[in-house]
Parts: sequence; structure tokens; C-alpha cells
Amino acid sequence: MGVNLQKGQKVDLTKGNAKLSTLMVGLGWDEAEGPAGKGLFGKIFKWNIDCDASVLVLTDGKLESDSDLVYFANKKHKSGAIVHQGDNLTGGSDGDDEQIKVDLDKLPANCDKLVFVVNIFMAKTKKQHFGMVNNAFIRIVNDQTGEELCKYNLSENYDNMTAMIFGEVYRHENEWKFSAIGEATKDPGLRELAAGYS
Repeated sequence: MGVNLQKGQKVDLTKGNAKLSTLMVGLGWDEAEGPAGKGLFGKIFKWNIDCDASVLVLTDGKLESDSDLVYFANKKHKSGAIVHQGDNLTGGSDGDDEQIKVDLDKLPANCDKLVFVVNIFMAKTKKQHFGMVNNAFIRIVNDQTGEELCKYNLSENYDNMTAMIFGEVYRHENEWKFSAIGEATKDPGLRELAAGYS
């Protein structure tokens, strides 16, 4: 088992993993139960929420172009170093709902940070927010060995928040580290969230 992180905590991914070269970043969530009496025959139902995991590839702390945004409609970074494994429209499955694979050795030398974010697709139109999501987490796995290096479970109340900066993988003195962010925003979509880095 990896390290269970708290908000704001950092962990060195390469310490003790000198040959670490490929990561799998898994993001997961469950739909919260809706109010009783609203479903068929008064049964409790679950909200159908489409969360989208994405990664912003930053150079000197900035998102330089749209091609540095990897998400369900742009699954592979131009360097070939980052590949989104596919869109999950509902969440609620066991384990990771969406996965992003990162080859650290292929990342451009001027790339200093990867920011992993999640937003609710069409949140404003559907009147949905992260208060309607349970058990959200991000975890980092050594993709070569399958070993989970760290995991961060979001446990705060995120009512009325529609997007989330989950965490950052960043380069520091030739080592790769992970920082658990857990910062929620009211951005209506990925473009608006990404604009804060441009």
C-alpha cells in the first residue's frame, strides 16, 4: 500500500524508486444517493454524474497551448508521454473510473509540472456539483510494478463546487514529487479551469 496523503501533503515519487519511469494516475468517484421518494416507487436512486479527468502539462508553470491539455477529446499529448485511457460517463465502478498514463522519461525537458483536474461535464446545465459525489480519490501507481505509491482521498464538503484541482506531479531538482491539492472551484468547465494556468 502507498502513502495515504492529507490535503497539502507532498511525497517524493522517485525516492526509493530510482528507476521509476512510468506512472498510472487513477481517479475515482461514486455518485451520491439522491433523495428518497424521487425515484420509481419511492426508491432511492443515484445521481448520474459525468466527471472528466484531465491533465494540464505546464512549462514554467504555464499552459502554453491547447495541445498541452490532455482530456477525453485529446487523449494523447504531442510528446507521446501522456495518454488518457478513456472517458467514464457515470463513475460508480470499483477502483479507478478514469486513468491517465505518464511516461516521465518522454516528457519534454522544459515541462515542470502536471496538474490533474476533474470537472463535472455540463455541471451548470445539469445543476450538478461535487456535493453530489462520494468517495473521490486520486492515486499514483508505479506502472511498471503495479505498486501504489500514494493515494489522496477527498473528504471535505464540496457543495456547489463544479471542478477540482486534485493534485500535481512536479519536477524538483531532477526528482518527481506529488502534491495533494484538493482545491475546488466553481468553474463551469475544463476550459475555464485551465484558463487560470494560461
